[in-house]
Amino acid sequence: MQKEIELFKEHLKKINLKVTSQRLKVLEAFLKTEKHLSCEELFLIVHRNAPEVGYTTVYRTLKLIQKSGLAREVDFGDRVSRLEHEYGHQHHDHMVCLKCGKFFEVYEPEIEALQDKLAKKKNFTPVRHKMEIFGYCRECGKK
Repeated sequence: MQKEIELFKEHLKKINLKVTSQRLKVLEAFLKTEKHLSCEELFLIVHRNAPEVGYTTVYRTLKLIQKSGLAREVDFGDRVSRLEHEYGHQHHDHMVCLKCGKFFEVYEPEIEALQDKLAKKKNFTPVRHKMEIFGYCRECGKK
């Protein structure tokens, strides 16, 4: 977690923002929670231990965390923006059930290789990508 904190501090300095205790509390709460977090969920976690940190601070800090490369935004089709850990985590995609909202993280080397092959064929240099597959999980598909 210390490496992530240092990267975040470097990012703030690079864009001429102060490293504040409130921003660090939000960052630490995010880093300690290994799940896909909405701003509201993170605010509730932070607020339990640091009631002085407001919702707006959490929202703005989440954007900074994302821009620093520590997190990426995911969309599960429910109009809720969530962030998940990116730095130091293996790239993966998501499969999302349209009925119950359950999601699965998937890493499929064949898909990654196909994407690389396609980019090379089109003389394209990818920087990042995301893939979400929407459908029905086993339980919902039986109903």
